[in-house]
Amino acid sequence: MTQIPPPAEELRLLDAELWQLDVRRAQLLARRAWLVAALHRARPAPVAPPRPEAAAPSVQNVLLLLGGVLLTIAAMVFTLVSWGHLGITGRALVLGAVTLAALAVPAVLLRRGLRSTAESVAGLGLALTVLDAYALHEAALAGTDGAGYAAVASAVLAATWLAYGLLPGTAGLRLPLPAALTAAQLPLLLWALAAGTDPYGITAALLVTAGVDTVVALRVTAGSVRVVAAVGAYGMGAWGVLAAGWLSWTATGPSAAARAAALLTLGSAIALGAAWHGGRTAVREPGETEGGARAPGEKRSLGLAVTSGLLMVAALGGLARSVLPEMWTVPAHLACGIALLAAVLAGRLPDAVRQGLAWASGAVQALALLWALPVVAVAVLGPVGWAERAWTGTPSDVRAAVTRDAPWPPDAAATPVVLAAVAAVLALAVRDTAWRPRARTGALGLIWATALILPAVLELPYSAGLSVQGVTTAGALATAAYARETTPDPEGRRLTALVLALVTSLSLALLSLASQTATLVVLSALTALFASASWRAHLAPVTAPAALAYAAALAAATGAAADWQPQHTALLVLAVPVAAALLTARLGDSRATVPVEVAGAAAGLLAVGLAAGDPPMLALVLALCGVITAGTAIRPDRRPVAYASAALFVLATWVRLAAWDIGSPEAYTLPVTVPALLVGALRRHRDPQTSSWTAYGPGLTATLVPSLVAAWGDPHWTRPLLLGAAALLVTLLGARHHLQAPLLLGGSVLTLVALHELAPYLVQVTGALPRWVPPALAGLLLLALGATYEQRIRDVRRVREVLGRMT
Repeated sequence: MTQIPPPAEELRLLDAELWQLDVRRAQLLARRAWLVAALHRARPAPVAPPRPEAAAPSVQNVLLLLGGVLLTIAAMVFTLVSWGHLGITGRALVLGAVTLAALAVPAVLLRRGLRSTAESVAGLGLALTVLDAYALHEAALAGTDGAGYAAVASAVLAATWLAYGLLPGTAGLRLPLPAALTAAQLPLLLWALAAGTDPYGITAALLVTAGVDTVVALRVTAGSVRVVAAVGAYGMGAWGVLAAGWLSWTATGPSAAARAAALLTLGSAIALGAAWHGGRTAVREPGETEGGARAPGEKRSLGLAVTSGLLMVAALGGLARSVLPEMWTVPAHLACGIALLAAVLAGRLPDAVRQGLAWASGAVQALALLWALPVVAVAVLGPVGWAERAWTGTPSDVRAAVTRDAPWPPDAAATPVVLAAVAAVLALAVRDTAWRPRARTGALGLIWATALILPAVLELPYSAGLSVQGVTTAGALATAAYARETTPDPEGRRLTALVLALVTSLSLALLSLASQTATLVVLSALTALFASASWRAHLAPVTAPAALAYAAALAAATGAAADWQPQHTALLVLAVPVAAALLTARLGDSRATVPVEVAGAAAGLLAVGLAAGDPPMLALVLALCGVITAGTAIRPDRRPVAYASAALFVLATWVRLAAWDIGSPEAYTLPVTVPALLVGALRRHRDPQTSSWTAYGPGLTATLVPSLVAAWGDPHWTRPLLLGAAALLVTLLGARHHLQAPLLLGGSVLTLVALHELAPYLVQVTGALPRWVPPALAGLLLLALGATYEQRIRDVRRVREVLGRMT
């Protein structure tokens, strides 16, 4: 009978069979994957058919182009080299027959649909007509003027090619009409050269040709003709405009300037006409493309309108320059630029033209401001030179005061007119809602610049110049303080006025350094002015620090005027940090608090610098700074300042000890260590979780480390003995109270002091031993350590655990 195993045994057998099947299946799958990969590697990759590198139409066009070029070269060689071997009749028959054939064949080719071949043969025919003209001149008209004949020939060729391109049989050709327009660029210019006209006539020929090209580009619909016309219009127009501008710049009298102005006006009219036509087209076809960008036609109209406006300004300005003094050249151009705004405000022009003229006017005004910038720079930065020559003598006038180290720009008398005119335009002419606030802010800056340079331009007396700058500073502060919230962009106007007030006050303070009395009066006035402006909360973050800075400068100037030594003046300067500390206590969490504290700290550094040459006075100044910072640290939000106060007191103590010629480091460190340990003990009493490193580490390190350094270089026994005793006491206290910092610091210092004391004896012992003994002892030590390595590890872990349980 068959023995049936128990269910558990049968289940085990089934699992074993299934596992063997899985293993076998995995082996077969791996083998199959390898075979598939091997077959793929052995199979050759399919070879793609070669891709043609040139399409059939491209090959056709290249062949036709090369054929036409070769035939043209052959005709040129025949005309230039083999011409003399034939008689007049033979020459006429050959050239006539070849030219007529080349011009007639394209009509036949067009009827059969061979357009590309017809274009190539037509190009050959047009080239042959040029050779016919050359041959005619050489054979029958050799005595005529070359330039005049070229002018007539180019005009005839242009008319012939135009007629050929308009014939019914050849109207489908694309080459004759652009070729005719290309030939039409030359007749007027060549005629002017042949007639021996002056540069004005040649420039007029260029501009008239550009005008014709412009009309063709705007009226003709054929794309190739429009491209050639546009290239001719821009090329000839740019050439003519540059030539006219040079003639206007170099004009020596009103007559020459008037002729140059007429040429520039002609160029301006051509550009304006093209812009007007493009602007009207843009109105019929909206100029906004996807994403809000301008359409290409509107961009061209805008650029042409800008060009037209600039050319008109150059024309009228050049005419005015010929009859006005040189200093009024820039104002004359500026007046012409501002006059463009009349056309802009008229409202009868297309939008693109109006915007282009507005941009042209803005460009002229910007260039005028750039011309005026050196004068403003001299008026603002010129007084810096008095910083090195303070109180050396009052200058005769304001111009002499600001040009102590800088030259006065030429023709600067018209600068205030330029600045005032542009300010008036910005204030009155800008009507756009988005740009009007910015324009008003710019006008404010230009009015400030006008008031700043006017005393130097008019050469007012020195005291009058100081008064004008003081009034300007007060006016800018008043504008910043009382700008109405209802006005557009009040914050921008306030910020601009505030910056202008600061710049003017700094220039005024530097300018006042020429005279002792002026310095004291100006610094007093600036201190009071900025202090009074600080009552406005939105100005206090800037004006309050400025008032403190000028107060510090006033204190230093007062000490210098009283012939005090710098270290005594430092005490007077310390009044500024005191005022800053008192002010910040009242300000609380205002935005002006931090700037005022920074200004007070800067004044304190100035006092320290003034007292640096006298150690006793420096110690006093540092101690007073510590008192000020300690008073600041009373505030709950300024408790960290107490660290700075402690540092200042410590520095004051050290400086005083140095002044007494005390060289022991303990005299410097113990006054720090004792308070630090007391503070640490108080902190651990209040917070028992405080680490001993935080509580006692700084205080112990402040004395133990400098004393250890001094002990290692001390040949006597007193300092090492006292330091060792102190380190032993610190170590015992750390062990008694389970404090990690005293234990480790005291033990380390005690060990190093012991090594220092044993070092001479160790050196003697080392010198007495043979040289092989130290290596042998080191080897024995390593063997012993290796033999008891595990035990040592347990000991080290036990010590680490003991230290870890300490605080």
